[in-house]
Amino acid sequence: MLHHTGLTISDLDRSLRFWRDAMGMRVLFEQEKAGGYLEAIVGEPGAHVRMAHLAFSDDGPRIELFQYLTPSGGGHAQRPADVGFTHICIACDDLEDRLDRLVAAGGVPFSGPVPIDTGANRGGRGLYLRDPDGHVVELFERPAA
Repeated sequence: MLHHTGLTISDLDRSLRFWRDAMGMRVLFEQEKAGGYLEAIVGEPGAHVRMAHLAFSDDGPRIELFQYLTPSGGGHAQRPADVGFTHICIACDDLEDRLDRLVAAGGVPFSGPVPIDTGANRGGRGLYLRDPDGHVVELFERPAA
């Protein structure tokens, strides 16, 4: 069972405006951690983070937002064709409304909604957008029944 997907972000408060306020996820908890097991598990000497877990429901998969206070980080894969590139797909029934809210919260779409014209999801619609830190989110509207 998938428990969570972790995203390293630059500003937890800004990311909460995107993921909580605009996406509609609920914060399950926020905390700050330094050293100890955190430092060991992430392999970053001096690791000190602010973090939050968010989900659409109590028992569903979570998004974990990690803001490293120390050490400072670097860049990440930029293009969908880059090895290591990832995206998170959010199924929604309100694609335009959700897109408008996410853009207002700092999201940057690759395109407008695109009709899916082949394959298992034919008849649906989708698009990619970047969150304020550049992570890619796919919004997916299922085909009508």
